[in-house]
Amino acid sequence: MKTLILTLLSLYELQLCCGAYNQNIRSQRKFEMIKTEISSYKDVAKSIIDLAVHGKAQNRSYERLALFVDTVGNRMSGSENLKTAIAYMYKSLQEDDLDRVYLEPVKVPHWERGEESAMLLEPRKKSLAILGLGGSIGTPVEGISAEVIVVSSFAELHNRSKEAKGKIVVYNEPFVNYGETVRYRGSGAVEAAKVGAVASLIRSVTPLSVYSPHTGWQWYENDVPKIPTASITVEDAEMLSRMASRGLKIVIQLKMGAVNHPDADSYNTVAEIVGSKYPEQVVIVSGHLDSWDVGQGAMDDGGGAFISWEALSLIKDLGLRPKRTLRLVLWTGEEQGGVGASQYYELHKKNISNIDLVMESDIGTFMPLGMQFTGKPEARAIMTEVMQLLQPINITSLYDYAEGTDINSWMQAGVPGASLFDDISKYFWFHHSQGDTMTVQDPVWMNLCAAVWTVVSYVIADMEEMLPR
Repeated sequence: MKTLILTLLSLYELQLCCGAYNQNIRSQRKFEMIKTEISSYKDVAKSIIDLAVHGKAQNRSYERLALFVDTVGNRMSGSENLKTAIAYMYKSLQEDDLDRVYLEPVKVPHWERGEESAMLLEPRKKSLAILGLGGSIGTPVEGISAEVIVVSSFAELHNRSKEAKGKIVVYNEPFVNYGETVRYRGSGAVEAAKVGAVASLIRSVTPLSVYSPHTGWQWYENDVPKIPTASITVEDAEMLSRMASRGLKIVIQLKMGAVNHPDADSYNTVAEIVGSKYPEQVVIVSGHLDSWDVGQGAMDDGGGAFISWEALSLIKDLGLRPKRTLRLVLWTGEEQGGVGASQYYELHKKNISNIDLVMESDIGTFMPLGMQFTGKPEARAIMTEVMQLLQPINITSLYDYAEGTDINSWMQAGVPGASLFDDISKYFWFHHSQGDTMTVQDPVWMNLCAAVWTVVSYVIADMEEMLPR
């Protein structure tokens, strides 16, 4: 009996091994068929590249963006400028003769910075350049005048908590990388308030400064007192740190007219080329239309929004119609934490099984280096093959971890995601500052970004099967 049992177990294990082997063979054969299918798009990919980089569409996304930002300006959530921008884009997309153009209503935060200033009173008088941080409360009309404590980290602040009560906390945190350093912008006011500070000023989150403050959103906590908060330049943060290291008494007067209004009505702007075979299935290309209230918002995220529009224009110009619907979404309220995108997700998540790929470009449109991707290994293998279609412009690399505040919810729910990966070595020089203007943009780079964006989105939308998830 024991021998019989062992024999049966051995046969069972052999069947399992054979089954796994056969499954592996089938998977390999299927992937070879997919590779052949992708390879068949070489001529189409070349046509897209030629049109975007060398043909009549050359520089079009750049010129469209320049006209837009010069006409509208920056586009803060809840502002009249953002309303104008949405109306502008709605009209422009209709004039581009796309299949469907529509607006989806959302609610967004409405914060205004008002008049603001900071004056160093001791040990000498000097005006300090500042930008209030998004969501900050204002000061009393007469301002807040208080002694300053300078710290380089949250740990130092809490170690010196007894010194901070009744003072203005200045964070002179060194720039490590954006993800690490932005914590001081997001939570600096809360941490300062916890130790009894009356206001906080953060060193701008940038690796390079030409006396330029950089703004951004910050978050209060319900059980912590709200205090005014603003960014100062790298130069002034370092100066104040040097003064403090010499034992000098530092006094600053801070005035901020910031106001938090009730949430405002806004819209995500949507345009589509409807799919020819599977119109209910969707590939999303996107960027955000809102910006900060400084500069022109050309880099963050005008470039990403306009290469996403360009993708649909190039496909239309070539007379192509993918099997799936290609949907452009210009998000609103991204700078406040992806507010418009979050509401879009809640509205459309019931159709999640039909969302093939979500793409967002929101870290500049400098020289493209490839794409970032989040998804299953099987989907990654397909995307790697798709990227080879960009060999004519030598941009074929696929990197890990797609980025995009507006597409995070979809990726967390299992939808494959992709983002443009470009040379961001100078991105944070201009980020959220007066320097974010058309001068940052380069038409040649935008042409290349548009070519990458269009080839990838079109091929994925036109393949016979959706990406595995």
